[in-house]
Amino acid sequence: MKNIAVLTSGGDSPGMNACIRAVVRTALQNNLGVLGVERGYNGLISDKCAWMGSVSVSNIIQRGGTILKTARSKEFMTSEGRAKAYHTLQQHQVEGLVVIGGNGSYAGALALSKEYEIKVIGVPGTIDNDLFGTDYTIGYDTAVNTALQAIDKIRDTADSHDRIFFVEVMGRDSGFIALQVGLGGGAEAILIPETETTIADLVSTLKSGWGRQKSSQVVIVAEGDDQGNAYQVVEKIKAEVPEMEYRICVLGHIQRGGAPTAADRTLASRLGAAAVHGLINGVSGAAAGIVNDVMVYTNFEEAITRKKSLNPELIALAEALST
Repeated sequence: MKNIAVLTSGGDSPGMNACIRAVVRTALQNNLGVLGVERGYNGLISDKCAWMGSVSVSNIIQRGGTILKTARSKEFMTSEGRAKAYHTLQQHQVEGLVVIGGNGSYAGALALSKEYEIKVIGVPGTIDNDLFGTDYTIGYDTAVNTALQAIDKIRDTADSHDRIFFVEVMGRDSGFIALQVGLGGGAEAILIPETETTIADLVSTLKSGWGRQKSSQVVIVAEGDDQGNAYQVVEKIKAEVPEMEYRICVLGHIQRGGAPTAADRTLASRLGAAAVHGLINGVSGAAAGIVNDVMVYTNFEEAITRKKSLNPELIALAEALST
């Protein structure tokens, strides 16, 4: 192997730049050329690529987002699009590809590795922490801390006005962010897709808080909860408690930005280096991850299809501490 390529795909996450840096410098230390691909799979299709050196990744470890840019590619979902992407790799004599992204990015990497003679390794870059085969994904820790800081501020104004705040956090169809920030922020209720949300039980919880003269209450709503988003949940509660004083705050994409935490920088660096070492050692069609502080490689099929479970002890603890 003489050359590898690296791209970031799908939603951005804090720590992607730290991962790019690790990929580039680990590759260079092993006498490999590194082709940087701009804007994910779209850049691979249209040959928006440039060779990267050690200096090109200087002073980026602390930056959020991705210097390579990112995108979601509909064309890459077609066999014709993947053929163009492979042609680009051939033109640059690239034999290995590192894909930093989430579930959809893994699916694209899997298709490419099955159709063509190219070694492909994925790195879990998503704030959702929903990928099987790793305890944590790049950007999750930063997103949790960003959301928690916002919730702490919301708690101040909720307390000042004796109001209930419904705070919606990201996570797609998983509740990792919601559970972590709800537990860390002392939320009165946490609504997550992994457990059934009953409006009657939620109303009972809020009324119990009023009965104990709670001056404020915060409810964390995961965007993928079975009862809907924060606005939909509130509409259902208002039907039961019309007099309720409330405010809704959707944190949205603020959770995807900002400087990565030390934990995310370290995680991204370890995973980026592991991806390169994996390619050198013949690993392909798999994603790098860390489980119980041990580096592992999980095949794409398993990483994509297997459901990553929340810790039931954390769910029980959050419920116990909110009473």
